[in-house]
Amino acid sequence: MYRWFSSTLIDVTGIVVIAIAVYFMLASQFIGAAWPMKLPDSFQQFSTIFLSIIIEAIPFVLIGVIIAGCIQIFVTEEQIRRWIPKNRFLAVMMGCVVGAFFPACECGIVPIMRRLVEKGVPLHAAVGFMLTGPLINPIVILSTYMAFGNDGTIAALRMGIGFVDALIIAFIVGFLFPSNQLKAAAVLDVREHAEHASLFHRLEEVLKHSIDEFFDMGKYLIVGACIAALMQTYVHTKSLFLFGGGDFGKTIVMMGLAYFLSLCSEADAFIAASFKSLFPATSILAFLVYGPMIDLKNTIMLLSVFRVRFVLVLLVFITSVVFISVYLTRIL
Repeated sequence: MYRWFSSTLIDVTGIVVIAIAVYFMLASQFIGAAWPMKLPDSFQQFSTIFLSIIIEAIPFVLIGVIIAGCIQIFVTEEQIRRWIPKNRFLAVMMGCVVGAFFPACECGIVPIMRRLVEKGVPLHAAVGFMLTGPLINPIVILSTYMAFGNDGTIAALRMGIGFVDALIIAFIVGFLFPSNQLKAAAVLDVREHAEHASLFHRLEEVLKHSIDEFFDMGKYLIVGACIAALMQTYVHTKSLFLFGGGDFGKTIVMMGLAYFLSLCSEADAFIAASFKSLFPATSILAFLVYGPMIDLKNTIMLLSVFRVRFVLVLLVFITSVVFISVYLTRIL
């Protein structure tokens, strides 16, 4: 009953948010001056930020759900067992390396991770894949290199620190959570029936799975984008400086900004580069490493798939490991 109620509430919330956004977009274009009530500037800013997050994220979510559909239909559990090493450290290493060469955004990585775990990929390997995929894939590294004036220092540090942090976090997760931590058991009946079907029928099943996955993940993306837009609009930037203006406080501020801004990892380097005159390099590095690993909209999407305790523990470990690693970089 609780699961049905929470799912229905999320569905209704998503529909209402979309309806409000579409209404005000139409009102601003076609009603304009004829509308007697002037909308507050803050609400217009909120709607702009909300729509920009959605428009930025949807293409990557679409790519993610299509890949998840292909995994569901074309990849068997036997193949997974053959590919994944039995050794835990090697499995984590493999997950991180595959993620490093996989061009995925943090929005689209969640459905892929979910499908891999349902297929039997160990949780620690899937976490390594989830952390490195949006962080150090070739597109992200190239954009980071270009954003900082063709200087490879920040890009190299982002790649190196991110990879090491992902290894540490995934390895810890492997010890703390031996089970898959999914909220519901995987339903694999369609895969079994489609295994010997024609290619056309299997592609049709991929499309069906992708559509279901898109609407399942999309509603949580909308809610997360809405909350992120509210935070950006109504939470003043100065309120983030509760921890002072030193390196310690500035690093926390930049990690907080990375979490609540919920930027796409392919574009966050250009935002980070604009802070160069205000924050030290270590704080900017924390922004670049932390944001792609976990942000507000990504947290909500993870909570829709995995158990709450696992997501909260993962959030704590990502925050702690990234902060410590960046701080050690400052010392060295």
